[in-house]
Amino acid sequence: MNKTILIVDDEKEIRELLRLYLEKDGYFVIQAENGLEALKQAASARIDLAVIDIMMPELDGYQLIKGLRERSNLPIIIVSAKTENHEKILGLDLGADDYVTKPFDPLEVIARIKAQLRRYGAGTFTSEKELLTAGELCMNVSACTLTLGSEIIPLTATEFNMMKLFMQSLGRVFTKQQIYEAAWQESAIVDDNTVMVAISKLRGKLPENCAVSIGTVRGLGYRLEVRT
Repeated sequence: MNKTILIVDDEKEIRELLRLYLEKDGYFVIQAENGLEALKQAASARIDLAVIDIMMPELDGYQLIKGLRERSNLPIIIVSAKTENHEKILGLDLGADDYVTKPFDPLEVIARIKAQLRRYGAGTFTSEKELLTAGELCMNVSACTLTLGSEIIPLTATEFNMMKLFMQSLGRVFTKQQIYEAAWQESAIVDDNTVMVAISKLRGKLPENCAVSIGTVRGLGYRLEVRT
């Protein structure tokens, strides 16, 4: 089944450019020119990934990401003319999985879309152990779910990959580079802040009553810790 990509940008030329490249690769494309229209599209159609601009009328990209994250864990890529580091951090902190600045090479955007879709589906390989546990946490790798008792903890594809890495080796310290490679499946880390923001976001997803936490080992990296 072909994947459906939602492109949200108030510039028709950009939407059409990405549509041409995506359809050439066999994707089905849905377009929206602002955040409000995009939320309506997401409510009425199955979306596999969203490419979102930040500066838009009606509802900007940051508000749109918040709205999408309230109902879905689909991969989100920001494509924006905002190049400041704090803008990128804000986008990732709100739940985006990747950030591309304008002007962009459409082939790079397509490559990043493919990479996110691979990561999102990475947990479906049957060769991996299907159930991982850490204290009260249980991860079903094939179903891509993390639960605490009967409560499902919503995770983005990147957060799921990070948590899987930690739960596969409880107590092991992973460097930022190792975490980046596992979560983003790329060898070159873009910015230390990328991992730090993602870790902070993942920590915030763990309930306060959970005995499992992500610990910082100063100068080395991070590890999953289970209080007894």
